[in-house]
Amino acid sequence: HVQLVESGGASVQAGGSLRLSCSASGVARFCMAWFRQSPGKAREGVAAIAGDGRTDYADSVKGRFTISRDGAKNIIALQMHSLKPEDTATYYCAADIRDGGRWWWAQLYNYWSQGTQVTVS
Repeated sequence: HVQLVESGGASVQAGGSLRLSCSASGVARFCMAWFRQSPGKAREGVAAIAGDGRTDYADSVKGRFTISRDGAKNIIALQMHSLKPEDTATYYCAADIRDGGRWWWAQLYNYWSQGTQVTVS
């Protein structure tokens, strides 16, 4: 009964900020991540947070985006600053990564949110 409920997508002006949240229930593993996908592009790993709190980011968002976790409620958030038009995409949170690869490999995740649209103009 795993469910990832995501919210926070919106249309914002370039240079603005936005916060996405994902509430995960029934997730077996601690590692969670944010991905995004825009038309004509592959799904891209944006940020990940491990069970020990370690985080990692795609180079394209490093210094602008921050991933965080509320352990008690099993919620992850993606705080986005200095948004650019190229950040426009459908954003997904993912959970329950399998062993045998890297966090930015989307195929390693068992569960996904419904996606939320972020548009920067």
